[in-house]
Amino acid sequence: MILFRQKYPRWWFDWNLALVRFFARVIGYLALLTDIYPSTDEEQSVHLDIPYPNVKEELSRGLPLVKWFLAIPQYIVFCFLFVAVIVSVIIAWFAILFTGRYPNGLFNFVVGVFRWWLRVSAYAFLLTTDRYPPFSLGE
Repeated sequence: MILFRQKYPRWWFDWNLALVRFFARVIGYLALLTDIYPSTDEEQSVHLDIPYPNVKEELSRGLPLVKWFLAIPQYIVFCFLFVAVIVSVIIAWFAILFTGRYPNGLFNFVVGVFRWWLRVSAYAFLLTTDRYPPFSLGE
């Protein structure tokens, strides 16, 4: 639709946003960031908002065909970061077991990687922005 009609159907955007929100709740639960079982419809402790794009002004027509390809360097970095996140969550699990707290450094690292993943997803898969995501764990 973006390529041929320069439209991003609102229903498709809403579906994608709901799916990403649910996935973020599940990942947050699996990464021990929250102990609330993920709901399929409630926002809970994960707050995620992606602005609806104005396609004619904000998105390039042909870029959706190659965004997934342009994001390959991001995927390569994610391969290493994903391993680091798994190790961090295992360490955090033991820390939570013995101290009752998620270490701040590990928590910030895991949250930063998930935020980065969301920026890359918004760029390469959700097609809501043409701004290339920075290689950064920060906002």
